[in-house]
Amino acid sequence: MIHTICNKLDNIIGFNTADAHCDIPCKIYDPSTAQIAALSVIRFLDLINELSGKDQLTLADQAQLSRLVTEKEIHATKVKEEVCVIWGDYFKQPQFDKFPDTHALVHSIMMAGSACKQNIERANGEKLLKLVNEFAASFWETKGVATFTAECPYPPNEQVVYPKL
Repeated sequence: MIHTICNKLDNIIGFNTADAHCDIPCKIYDPSTAQIAALSVIRFLDLINELSGKDQLTLADQAQLSRLVTEKEIHATKVKEEVCVIWGDYFKQPQFDKFPDTHALVHSIMMAGSACKQNIERANGEKLLKLVNEFAASFWETKGVATFTAECPYPPNEQVVYPKL
């Protein structure tokens, strides 16, 4: 009811619009969430491709396939969202000066994330992780934090860039 009243008043008076979001300049940014989401995409692709090796899918297999595809797409979107937040909120001119190819890298991540949503080729997931690792390495370097690369300790056992904290 209050919403209806406010809308009618807005139509008569024309309130000024204020746009905002929940970002408080807390300065807490970490690409690890995007890396984990990219690893998850690869893992889901692996599981989907395991199912494709079966001659016939049972009803349970079909339900599993549906869940895997849904989660693959959710995690590919999460990669894109997490990278966009860091790119849009953290990176400023000093970081762009140090890494002038950041815009192109982020665009490549967006395209790779979309490719992961559009098909089930593992190579697309590997490319996504490679690009996100590159983004993570440059992010940590802008903070003066050294990085190292190691195999993640869980499936899909891919190489990940970690900060030396």
